[in-house]
Amino acid sequence: MKFILIFLLFPFCSIAQQNYFTVSGKVINAKDSTPLINASVFAENTTTGTVTDENGRFKLYLPNGGYNLIVTFTGYNSESKRINSSSSEPLIFEMNIKEQNLADVVVVATNEVKDGWAKYGSFFLDEFLGTSDNRNSCALNNPEVLKFYYSRKKKRLKILADEPLLITNKALGYSIKYSLDSFTHEYESTISVYSGFPLFTEIIPADSTEAATFISARKKAYSGSVMHFMRSLYNESLEENDFQIQPIANFKGKDTAIKVKDYYKVFDYHFDDSTAIASISPARDKIGIIYTAEKPEQKYLEENKNEPSEFQLSFISFIKRDKVFIESNGYFFDQDDIVKSGYWGWLKIADLLPYDYETPGED
Repeated sequence: MKFILIFLLFPFCSIAQQNYFTVSGKVINAKDSTPLINASVFAENTTTGTVTDENGRFKLYLPNGGYNLIVTFTGYNSESKRINSSSSEPLIFEMNIKEQNLADVVVVATNEVKDGWAKYGSFFLDEFLGTSDNRNSCALNNPEVLKFYYSRKKKRLKILADEPLLITNKALGYSIKYSLDSFTHEYESTISVYSGFPLFTEIIPADSTEAATFISARKKAYSGSVMHFMRSLYNESLEENDFQIQPIANFKGKDTAIKVKDYYKVFDYHFDDSTAIASISPARDKIGIIYTAEKPEQKYLEENKNEPSEFQLSFISFIKRDKVFIESNGYFFDQDDIVKSGYWGWLKIADLLPYDYETPGED
């Protein structure tokens, strides 16, 4: 699906104060190197995107930090490249035509549910958008693009979309175009996993009151979030930003929190001055993250009755022993190397902010 994104900066946004860098390049057909016109190019999970010109070329201006740059074009597989403030060379995206028999393979493997939205729609929204307070102000505007497949043998629900999902979040003041790769739910483990590429657009506030409402809601969503944590870790300001760290040890089959004095030693934190990128390589596979400045939402406590009510408790588990790298805007890679659970695992798309979000006075 082709679209044009207008990059808007409003008076109530502080991102205009940031330093920017330029990324440019060309999008071509991998088979014959012809330029692809009107291909969508955007920084994943930001408000910044564009389309290619008649020569397949593009140029974007991004706040300093790191991003996944995504290219999509109807009938072609999506492509991505990791970029940051030091990226200077023009990028070439070679796009391959999407295999047309993917849907047939899925149908054979899992059987399409003809009345899928009626049967699974509410469940999908709970798992994808979440059940937080912000969910009440979110809407999926094009549910008809979703296709539902259920495998009785594997007890697995799989959901695909032919076009990007169009989401309106009136709580945070964003419209989101989410290119859903896939959504799966395993009924035996009760685990849902989804992946895709979100692109944000600012909703123009109707008046100063609504603008103030957006500012307040975004700040609340940011406080204690993964982005807030990663930026605080990058800046070595965890305690100043009300985060506490407790590595988790398994003792006689039971997880036990370990109190530590040096949070950065737990993460084996290093900062590379030459690249302005921080790296972590924890010795523990699982680490508890406590955010003391806010309590969990009441809905979370109702759904998780044994969780603490005085602070937000989350966990990050490291899938690999490889280093994880953190950019100044809180972007970290590889993103698949970290699994979030606890309070962070409960928060979904309804509470997601773009990586180019900034809050005034952030440490």
